[in-house]
Amino acid sequence: MTQPPHDEPTASSPEELREQVEQTRAELGETVEALAAKTDVKTRAQEKAVEVKEQAVAKAGELKEQTTVKAGELKAKAAALAHQTQDKLPDPVKDKATRAAEQARVKAAQAGRLWEDKAPEPVRQKTARGAQLARDNRNLLLAAAGVAVAVWLTCRRKG
Repeated sequence: MTQPPHDEPTASSPEELREQVEQTRAELGETVEALAAKTDVKTRAQEKAVEVKEQAVAKAGELKEQTTVKAGELKAKAAALAHQTQDKLPDPVKDKATRAAEQARVKAAQAGRLWEDKAPEPVRQKTARGAQLARDNRNLLLAAAGVAVAVWLTCRRKG
């Protein structure tokens, strides 16, 4: 018979010996399971992939939220600049811009009728989708146009 480890007391009865053997078997089983889990590369790789995917999804959500906030801020700034620019424009310039816009609408309507008569159907469908997208983002486009006019006027004054 072998010597028991120094940190464990020796069994005083066969029943205690059986309990120690069972406890040792249970500990050995847990150790074997832990070692098997560490050597199961496929499972560990899958677990890591799931973890990385969850992190990526969380980061994408954060970035989307930040982008939405930043887009809202930029949209508000552009609108404010457009209003400031419109407020600073002299009345003759506003009147001239209104007349030019009306002329542009008339010409656009004429071009639209010509387009309907001459353009192939697939091209018209794609154009219609682009026009709908522009209508959906009208305020942003108008704000950008206002900013462009303000920049142009500022550059013109300096030059």
